[in-house]
Amino acid sequence: MKIRVVLTLIALVFINCKNEPKPETPEKKVVEKYIRHVHDTIGFAKYDWQMDSIYNRLGIIDKKNNLAWKAAISPHDDYKYAGRLYYESLKGINANTVILVGVAHRARNYNLQDKIIFGSYTHWESPYGDLKVSDLNKEIMNNLEEETYIVHDSMQNLEHSLEAIVPFLHRKNPNLEIIPILVPYINYESIDKISTQLSEAVQKVLKKHNLSYGEDLAIVISNDAVHYGDEEWSGDLAPFGVDDEGTEKAREMDLEIINNCLTENITSEKIKRFTEYTVQQDDYKEYKWVWCGRYSVPFGLDFANKLNIFTNNQPLTGTFMHYQSSIDHELIDVEDLGMGTTAIATQKHWVAYASLKYE
Repeated sequence: MKIRVVLTLIALVFINCKNEPKPETPEKKVVEKYIRHVHDTIGFAKYDWQMDSIYNRLGIIDKKNNLAWKAAISPHDDYKYAGRLYYESLKGINANTVILVGVAHRARNYNLQDKIIFGSYTHWESPYGDLKVSDLNKEIMNNLEEETYIVHDSMQNLEHSLEAIVPFLHRKNPNLEIIPILVPYINYESIDKISTQLSEAVQKVLKKHNLSYGEDLAIVISNDAVHYGDEEWSGDLAPFGVDDEGTEKAREMDLEIINNCLTENITSEKIKRFTEYTVQQDDYKEYKWVWCGRYSVPFGLDFANKLNIFTNNQPLTGTFMHYQSSIDHELIDVEDLGMGTTAIATQKHWVAYASLKYE
């Protein structure tokens, strides 16, 4: 009898242990990549060996440096035309997080205006592997008023002005993370308002994460300077003519804009003056002088400058470094690399590039 009772008790304990819920194993969160793929595979490099060849053909020896530029203006035209200026424009950008401020060439397709454009991609395709979009991207948006921005992946996917810059930054910094922002049609009043909000939002993020402007986070502004000529443009873009004299006058106009608006101590007056040079007074959606960065440059520079004032109590200082065009220097061969050009380069159709740094 005693043996039967003991066996019964053992059986009950076994049953209870069997039915007792097992401790939960924490589920591993699988974060799926949402990748923004390369749009322009002709003018820009898609593969690492193409980038390496571009560097070799330009004679660039990429040495590490201790520079910590806070902002820079870089071109975004075909590497055959503007390759060296990418490197020169970006060599002092060494922060692990870079806010990219780009042009929204096709904003008209989506009726986008007066708001800056973010994306929800987690990564961008790069010749050196998938490039992470910084988690700070969402934090910054969360600190902005909703009426100042829009999340529009289709616009970011179509736009080439930032993907041109990415390989040069990623090549020298495998730890790079980016925050891509596009600037569509926008008037000066909105530039002033939204750039203030964005600089305040970024300042909060820098303070929260104990990050330094210049060393940990920097800003790169995408821009091509004057688009000039009377052939294969939508209209006549050659107010000075297409002979040697006209080309030189166009170049002089670009340098005037650079000297009067983008160098030395940056002020709101200089930024407003830039918009007066480049967009029509009675219709800010129309060109006056054809820089495709007519919105990205003033917005990006106003944002970068205000961020420096908020964090360091002084304006940025701009230094003009280089100026080139698609017709004023010897071009490298890229055709055997499976690359090429997206437009002609003649005295009747050329594009200029300006390189500036801000400290």
